[in-house]
Amino acid sequence: MKKWIRWQDWVAVAAGLYVALSTIWIAPTGASLPIMLVLGVLLVAAGVWSLAMPGLVSMEWIHVALGVLLIASPWVGNYTSNAAAAWTSWIAGVVALAAGLLAVQPAMKMHHPQATH
Repeated sequence: MKKWIRWQDWVAVAAGLYVALSTIWIAPTGASLPIMLVLGVLLVAAGVWSLAMPGLVSMEWIHVALGVLLIASPWVGNYTSNAAAAWTSWIAGVVALAAGLLAVQPAMKMHHPQATH
């Protein structure tokens, strides 16, 4: 697979960028500001890394892990009462989780191409 074209990685980058930038217009509650900023930036970085090196299966699992962390973060960071921050984390987390899971198989195929006889 060519670099910079896998849609799943672009989706992860967009989700991370939205989470990180949303801290500008969403009032912070609990630990929402640092959690959303850090997880958003990490998701962007993992997405860009995966776009640049599309055969790294581990990066797709990192997208999955960051998605799970985003989903759990409103409870861990005590900001479930802030609907905007909580729903942003939950939705972006589900998007990152799904994008990561959908990219694992293509990355595995690229990493371990079938032997030709």
